[in-house]
Amino acid sequence: MPVDPQIQTLLDRAAGVPATHTLPLAAARTQAESRVALMAPPAEIAGVREVAIDGPGGQLRLRLYTPRDAGPFPLVVFFHGSGFVLCSLDTHDGMCRNLCAGAAAIVASVDYRLAPEHKFPAGSDDCLYATRWAAAHSAELGADPARIAVAGDSAGGNMAAVTALRVRDQGGPELCAQLLLYPVTDYHTPGTPSYAEAEGYGLTRDTMRWFWAHYLGDASEGVHPYAAPLRAADLAGLPSALVITAEYDPLRDEGEHYADRLRAAGVATALTRYDGVNHGFMFWAGVVDKAGVAMNEACGWLRQTFAGHR
Repeated sequence: MPVDPQIQTLLDRAAGVPATHTLPLAAARTQAESRVALMAPPAEIAGVREVAIDGPGGQLRLRLYTPRDAGPFPLVVFFHGSGFVLCSLDTHDGMCRNLCAGAAAIVASVDYRLAPEHKFPAGSDDCLYATRWAAAHSAELGADPARIAVAGDSAGGNMAAVTALRVRDQGGPELCAQLLLYPVTDYHTPGTPSYAEAEGYGLTRDTMRWFWAHYLGDASEGVHPYAAPLRAADLAGLPSALVITAEYDPLRDEGEHYADRLRAAGVATALTRYDGVNHGFMFWAGVVDKAGVAMNEACGWLRQTFAGHR
């Protein structure tokens, strides 16, 4: 279908902004951080605080969002996106607040190590460690250890899917859900139709090449399932999943293929494609109507899934 008019307005506003892959790393990161000022006001919650823990590579920060009302609450361990290279706790603060309020869950946003300073699997190691730490400290966080989900957008969706795989393969903790928002699931797949159809709507194949080149130490690592979860031989035994994709997103097809494989492996999986929107559209909840619908779907699905694990 045609590009959503609200999305088109945002694309027009961004016309002339340099593509990420054409910028020096520092400038690309500054540009990504500047998006924060353009986002819609986030939902109000009870409180936010940060903790620093001793992670695999040194100090690891988590930003903890607490909903209103009384706990213990479900727990969502959240991993931000932007190609394993860009963004931070700050860029995804609004998204985490919206998830916290909408899902009535504690959200632990993880400041995992970024590439290229820290190549694969450093970021994934941090995400796994943070998930285990949050589960082990659920009581002091006010969370219910029987209701833990992982979530993320784009490369953060990759981290969530990979963390679910690693938890299954490497000994817990038990997860009940994985929320994957337009996730990266395969290593640089420009041969899929969505890579051709979605060129020119923000994220591009050249930027994805740039991200992968920064993230991997060597291209041969792209076949590892903890880098590209779609390459995993077996997806059985993973937690329930909601996969959200966008029509005008190069990653659309690999996200939907991952959902199909989860279903084929017997994993309860919901898949929703939002037509007329592009990669990253859920940043714009409160500005773009379909972004708000998608956020409501994600939060509603989390609430329903958590309710089944009380």
